[in-house]
Amino acid sequence: MNNAAAEPEQACVRVELGPRSYDILIGPGLIADAGAQIAARLADVNVAIITDETVAALYLPALKESLGAAGIASTDIVLPAGEKTKSFEHLIEASHGVLEAKLERGDAVVALGGGVIGDLAGFVASVVRRGMRFVQIPTSLLAQVDSSVGGKTGINTGHGKNLIGAFHQPALVLADTEVLDTLSDREFRAGYAEVAKYGLIDRPEFFAWLEGNWQQVFAGGAARINAIATSCQAKADVVAADEQESGRRALLNLGHTFGHALEAAVGYDGRRLVHGEAVAIGVVLAHEFSARMNLASPDDARRVAAHFRAVGLPTGLGDIDGALPAPDILMHHIAQDKKVKRGKLTFVLTRGIGQSFIADDVPPSEVLGFLKEKHPQ
Repeated sequence: MNNAAAEPEQACVRVELGPRSYDILIGPGLIADAGAQIAARLADVNVAIITDETVAALYLPALKESLGAAGIASTDIVLPAGEKTKSFEHLIEASHGVLEAKLERGDAVVALGGGVIGDLAGFVASVVRRGMRFVQIPTSLLAQVDSSVGGKTGINTGHGKNLIGAFHQPALVLADTEVLDTLSDREFRAGYAEVAKYGLIDRPEFFAWLEGNWQQVFAGGAARINAIATSCQAKADVVAADEQESGRRALLNLGHTFGHALEAAVGYDGRRLVHGEAVAIGVVLAHEFSARMNLASPDDARRVAAHFRAVGLPTGLGDIDGALPAPDILMHHIAQDKKVKRGKLTFVLTRGIGQSFIADDVPPSEVLGFLKEKHPQ
C-alpha cells in the first residue's frame, strides 16, 4: 500500500460497465457538491430523495439546498430507520411516493442513507416505470465501501435477507467522508469489517496495511480516503468482470453465508447484531472452517480474529447477545442463502490471507458439525 499521508483529499474510482459505467467520488464535502455533480452527469433531471428519519435530520436540508442551487427539483420520502425498513411495506410506500411526485422515467431516485436505504431505493428505481436513473449518496462506511457499489438492490423477507431484488446500477456514487464522523463507534466498526474483507479476498498487502494503519482509518483524513478508495476499486474490478454474480463476483460474499444466517437467526434485530458485525463473525468462521477442512493454516484464522478483536468487532457466536437457535436451525438459514445451487452449499473459503476461492458442493454434514463445535450451548 502507498503511504496514506500521500493520498489526495478526494479520490475517484471508475466502475467500467461500458455505456453504464459510472464514477464513485470519495472525499469530504460531497453532499454540499451533490447538485453540481448530478447536474453534470444527468441532464434535465428531477429527483426523489429516499432517506430515513435519522439521516434526514442530519443531511437532507443540505442536500436539498445543493440540488436547488443546481436547478434540480426534488421531493423527499422519509422512512423509518433500521433493517426492518427493507420490506415489501416500505417498498410500496416509497414507490407510491415517487409516482405521486409525478417523476418520469428519465428522472432519478437518490438514496441518501446507509445500506438499508441504498438497497431499498435502488430496488424502487429498478421497478418504478420499469427502471429510473439512480444516484447513491451513502452515509455509512459499510454503504460507502460495499452496498452502494455494484448495483445490487433488494429487500428482506421472512425467508432470508436480500432474496427479492434486482441488479440496477447507479449513475453516480457520492461518498462524503465527512458524514462518517457522525456515526457511532459501533456503526463505524461494522463498516470496517467490509473494508478488511477486501484485503482477505485477494489483497493481502491491503490487509497488512490495515493491521498497521486501522487507527488512522478510524481517525479520518487521508488514511480513511485511502481505505475507502482501495475497497471501492477492489469491488469495482470484480463488478466489471462479473456484474451479475455468475462467477467471480461471489468472492465478495466472503463471510456472508454465515453472516446472513446469523442475521436471520436474530430476526434482523440490530440491537443484537448489525450487518457488519455479522460479516465480521462470518469472515472469522469462514477462515476457521477452511482450517477445519485442511485448506488453510489455523494461524490465518487466528490472525483475522485478532485484528477484528483489536478494532472491537465480534468474532464468534458467543459474542452475540442473547440465545441463538440450535445449529440445525442455523443450517436451515444457510440453505436459504442465494449462493445455494440445486441444494448444494456454496461457500467462499480461503487457502490463506488474501487467497479466497469459491467452493461448490460443500458437504452440509461438515458445516453442521462445525456449527455444533462453535455454538455457545
